[in-house]
Amino acid sequence: MNENAPMVVSDPLAAFEREGMVKLVAPAKTNLFLNIGEKRPDGYHEATTVMHALTLHDVLHMDCIAQGGGGLQIEVSCHAREGLEQLSIASEDNIVHKAIALLACKLGRSENELISVRIEKHIPHEAGLGGGSSDAAAALVGAAKLWGVDADAPEIREAACELGADVAFFLHGGCACLTGAGEVFHHTLDPMKKAAVLVKPEGGVSTSAAYIAFDADPVALDAADQEAALAAVCAEDVPLRNNLAAASESLLPGLAEMLAWLADQEGVEGSLMSGSGSAAFAVCATFDDACRIVAAARNRGWWARTTAFSSARAAVIPR
Repeated sequence: MNENAPMVVSDPLAAFEREGMVKLVAPAKTNLFLNIGEKRPDGYHEATTVMHALTLHDVLHMDCIAQGGGGLQIEVSCHAREGLEQLSIASEDNIVHKAIALLACKLGRSENELISVRIEKHIPHEAGLGGGSSDAAAALVGAAKLWGVDADAPEIREAACELGADVAFFLHGGCACLTGAGEVFHHTLDPMKKAAVLVKPEGGVSTSAAYIAFDADPVALDAADQEAALAAVCAEDVPLRNNLAAASESLLPGLAEMLAWLADQEGVEGSLMSGSGSAAFAVCATFDDACRIVAAARNRGWWARTTAFSSARAAVIPR
C-alpha cells in the first residue's frame, strides 16, 4: 500500500460536476392556510391554499449528453443527505423523470440524448413539504436551460400544471394564494422574514390516503378564515389553518402528540401541520428559540431542523 497516495473521497456527485451541466435549487414549502373542499368530477378537490417557500431545499445536478440513437433517455438518481432515509425508487417512477419526458413531448423534442439528473435530497419524503413537486419544477427549469428553451415558454407552465398543483407554485415561489385545485394563482403575498422550525415524527403520510380519510369525514373551515386568506396581502396576515390535519392524524399515530407539543413550546408564535403532513412548522420569535426547539424535538426522536421563510423558487444556480 502506498502511504503517500492521496485519499479518495467517495462522493457520487463529485464526478458529475463538469462543464455544461446545470445546477438548480428546489426549495421546500409549507402551507400557511389549506382549505380542502368538495371532490370534483376530475378527481381533484376544490382547494384554497397559501403556500410559502422555505430556505430548506434540494439541489439538482442536470446534464445533457448526446447519444448515438434511441431518442430521449432520462436517468434520475437520489442521494439522501442529513440523515434522511435513502429512497428506493425506479428512475421512470420519479416525478422528475416524468417532468422531463412531459416537457420534451410538449416541445416536440426527439433528439438522441441522455438527460442525467442527480438529486441531493434534504427535504424529507411524505412530509407535506413539497419535495417531489419542487424537484419536478426544478427539472422543468433545468431541462429548458439545457435545451436552450426560453424560461418563460408556456410549455413549462403547462407541464407543471399537469404534473400537480404544487409543481406550478414552485415556478413562482415566494408566498402565494392559490385556488382551483391549488394550481390557479389568486394573488402574491409579501413573504415573511422570520425563523421557523420543521418537525416530523417517524413515518410519513400518503397524500392520497389523507384525502381518502378526509372524504370519509370532512372538516369544514370557518368562512371568515377563508375570506381572510383570500384577502391577505402579507404572509403574517394569513390565519394558520389546515382542515386536512384531522385526517392525517387518523393515519399516523403520534402526529397529534407532536403537533400539540410543538404548539406548546416557548417562543412559538404559531404552528401548523404542513400540507397533508406528516411534518409541521412553527413560526418562531427568534432564531435562538428555533434552535432550542429543534434540539428538544431531536431529543424526543423526531426529525427536526431550523429554516426560514423565503422568496425562493425553483431556479438555476448561477455558476
